[in-house]
Amino acid sequence: MTQRRAEEAGAVYHVCSRGAVRQDIFRDDIDRRRYLDLLATTVRWTAWNCLSYCLMGNHVHLLIETPKPNLADGMMRFHGRYAQWFNRRHELSGHVFQARYKPVRVTSDRQLWTTVAYLIDNPVKAGLCASPDDWPWSSHAAIVSNSAPSWLAETRLFDLLREFGGDPRTRYRELLKGPGPLSFAA
Repeated sequence: MTQRRAEEAGAVYHVCSRGAVRQDIFRDDIDRRRYLDLLATTVRWTAWNCLSYCLMGNHVHLLIETPKPNLADGMMRFHGRYAQWFNRRHELSGHVFQARYKPVRVTSDRQLWTTVAYLIDNPVKAGLCASPDDWPWSSHAAIVSNSAPSWLAETRLFDLLREFGGDPRTRYRELLKGPGPLSFAA
């Protein structure tokens, strides 16, 4: 039996999950849409704040704030439901995800923004698009175009930027693209 992970109410986690044997967990846009639908359902059920996400081919990144200590319960239900659906749809059996998800606790503002920048730059570094704005399977394009789904905690993400002044959406772009003292762009 696996040991239960320590969780805290109000914590922010960078969650990464890979496909079993690094195989794709998203074969097409139908898979990606279903994953996001289940993420939306899980966010409502758990009362999580989903601050950012990025769906790749064989892995996924989530930035989740947990008002209650329920990350493990939510991820088990969420990824269990997705794995069952994925296997039925593709006529497969067995594990979809490699082991358990990997949560990294975010403990500082700098780590938070470095993590957000990493998530949105992931498809660019993988050669899937030229700009984060072009990747439809991350929260970034929805945030900068002011078309975020209701379950994405865009307001909460912007609350974390308010101390820097100015329009939060503009500040979000500036922080992630740089240059400047608060920029985390490479």
